[in-house]
Amino acid sequence: MSKSFGALRVVDDVSFDLADGEALGILGPNGAGKTTLFNLISGDTAHDAGSITLAGGRLDGVPAFRRAGLGIGRTYQIPRPYAKMTTFENLLVASRFAAGRSEHEAFSTCAQLLEECGLDGRANRAAGSLTLLDRKRLELARALAGEPKLLLLDEIAGGLTDAESEQLVALVRRVRERGVTIIWIEHVLHAVMAVAERLMVLSFGQKIAEGRPDQVINDPEVRRVYLGIDA
Repeated sequence: MSKSFGALRVVDDVSFDLADGEALGILGPNGAGKTTLFNLISGDTAHDAGSITLAGGRLDGVPAFRRAGLGIGRTYQIPRPYAKMTTFENLLVASRFAAGRSEHEAFSTCAQLLEECGLDGRANRAAGSLTLLDRKRLELARALAGEPKLLLLDEIAGGLTDAESEQLVALVRRVRERGVTIIWIEHVLHAVMAVAERLMVLSFGQKIAEGRPDQVINDPEVRRVYLGIDA
């Protein structure tokens, strides 16, 4: 895929594939095009060139809400809850409209997700009043309420303490064990490396490395561009 904003090429002919149940981590400095890549996959932004295929079906031109119904769920770097709705109501919206569950099924599913994501004690609190950790948990729970086949995580561990990020990593691991395919953009390196079996690194919109985590982290170009270490 490729995407430009004016003269600035933000995603520059980036290609990759992903197997069912695989976890891919995406690294890169700020401005590398990582979130724009997610926006292209989720349908928030239209690509200029290339194509996106999910389970054999082309997604070109398919709007974001239909992609959610086809099984693409995502979180945002800055949580976007419906702030005046309760935590539980936020999950119900995703379960009813993304996953297409009946009201009865949605209530049951969302109650389970509240417990799984550590939000059961905050079900009736306004989402806008939650702590950062709980807003991150809600982002993940809301994405899961849509019953995703592909889960896009955008810096979900960002801004958290080490202890808090460990809690989220444990939750993401459990999600992956259920067979959900994951693409995770993250700057908290130890968090993404605890889950991902493959890493891809972007710089100025281009893919500069891809492979096993140990190979990628030791790549001289990655160390220079991302870690700031000259080989």
